[in-house]
Amino acid sequence: MIGDISHICNRGFKKHIIFSDEKDYLRFVLNLYRLNNKDGSLRIAKNKHPFSDLPKQNKLVEILKWTLLPNHYHLLLYEKTEGGIVEFVKRLGNAYTKYLNIKHSSGGYVFQNSAKIIPIDEDAQYTYIPFYIDLNPVDFLSVKSGDTNKQKVLDSLSKYSWSSYRDYFGNFSQFLPIINKELFYELFDHDPKSYQKEILNLLKKDGFDELTKHVNLPGWHTD
Repeated sequence: MIGDISHICNRGFKKHIIFSDEKDYLRFVLNLYRLNNKDGSLRIAKNKHPFSDLPKQNKLVEILKWTLLPNHYHLLLYEKTEGGIVEFVKRLGNAYTKYLNIKHSSGGYVFQNSAKIIPIDEDAQYTYIPFYIDLNPVDFLSVKSGDTNKQKVLDSLSKYSWSSYRDYFGNFSQFLPIINKELFYELFDHDPKSYQKEILNLLKKDGFDELTKHVNLPGWHTD
């Protein structure tokens, strides 16, 4: 339904790696833009920076957050057209599966199952899901959470290329056309200052355990 917000996640078949190099990550990120178009996939000009001279979208969804890890991904989506979330997620899965099968001259499954589409309709989900998605790379980046390392964690996240956190708080916004920051802050009743303050509050020894408990996806930040 138009106006719905959902948390989307999926991971590799048998937890296998699905993003093995920069080209894989970039392909998926480009698909976040080019497949988010009501009338079908957009053509991206070749031999140019992939995020220059982008064609205009007729969006299925607004992308509020995204994070990619070697064997899984997370998205936070707002539905703009009826059935837009389901259609967009299906396109992402099919397109990336085709890409990897061609790349490796193989066939078969890339993802473990159909993507999880989890409606955001409870207070706890509104409170915790965005932080869960943003903090997902912490263990992968080998940064230990804890009061003495808060700034180190934030610095590492702001430099990690394959997450929208960099677009929100990094030194430059390399993938800015993908996300709608203004809508995120409006829907989740935050501004940049209050959001970072909440992240700092969660960066304690049991911070991610608390997030995982509320989103009911144990192990997804490490598996």
